[in-house]
Amino acid sequence: MEFGVLFGQMDFAALRDLAQTVEGLGYHLAVLGDHFVTERAQGKFDPRQISYDTIVSAAIALEATRRLRVGHLVLNNLFRYPALTAQTIMTLDNLSGGRTVAGLGTGYVEAEFRMTGINFPEMKVRLEMLDEALTCMRSLWTNEQTTFIGKHYQLREAILWPKPIQKPYPPIIVGGGGRPVLRIAARHADVANITWEVGRSGGFRAADLTAFDENRLKERAGFLRDEAVKHGRAHDAVTISNIPSSIAITDSEAETRNKAESIGHAFGMSAEQALASPMLLIGTPESCAAQIRHRAQDWGVTQFIFITRSEKVMRLLAEQVLPFVN
Repeated sequence: MEFGVLFGQMDFAALRDLAQTVEGLGYHLAVLGDHFVTERAQGKFDPRQISYDTIVSAAIALEATRRLRVGHLVLNNLFRYPALTAQTIMTLDNLSGGRTVAGLGTGYVEAEFRMTGINFPEMKVRLEMLDEALTCMRSLWTNEQTTFIGKHYQLREAILWPKPIQKPYPPIIVGGGGRPVLRIAARHADVANITWEVGRSGGFRAADLTAFDENRLKERAGFLRDEAVKHGRAHDAVTISNIPSSIAITDSEAETRNKAESIGHAFGMSAEQALASPMLLIGTPESCAAQIRHRAQDWGVTQFIFITRSEKVMRLLAEQVLPFVN
């Protein structure tokens, strides 16, 4: 089982310190997002929030550590041409001695495209572009030359040297919750981070999160496995990843109930829905460990990536929860 942390935006000194702390706590992986703004409910965002380049930030985290794997959850395919993304990830892999992961997604926060003038096509087109991009990147990482004439991208005798250190290439993570993006994950990915569906809505909607319950995740995990087999891959070829986006480790059952009511209210859920949501983790250390074991045994999840801005929560997870999962 693999455990990781999603880093938010922060200054460079804090990023170095946090990467070293996470590595020292025994986490396996750190990932960064790829946004101009961090959108909250109702499309709100802080216009003064730090927005450093996520590739540079990954390089800083890699340079600050020795064992920690570092990558993205996920790079926005529409922000970069596939050949440049392939070159970037190859560079990070060589810089780190083979410790990077390649996370890629369709892009979904419409406000970012509106403010930058970058084209934001309909979901069907974004999915086609992601599929083609991953095809191009995998070829650039493994072949001497790549010729690809697609609907959205064209490469003619393209070269990329050196190749990534990891063979055949760094692990590919595809993130998303809809069946179309999971079809792409089944073809290309090593890891599918299965989340609630945000792509079609163009931003965060609490109703989408509420609809994403245990049954939905299990159904999508089964769909992913079946699609992998259709593409000639093993049933378990793609690791299933879960990303709790709000975490509350409590001291008592009474505090757990209060936290569940508070967090649930923020997302338009009942306390019971919050406690059962795949996107939340609320409870005492013992309860949280039991929940993670349940997700591993019943849902087939073998990678957990936690979203938290609190070093205290990272420590509590590492010291009081995760040692009791396996």
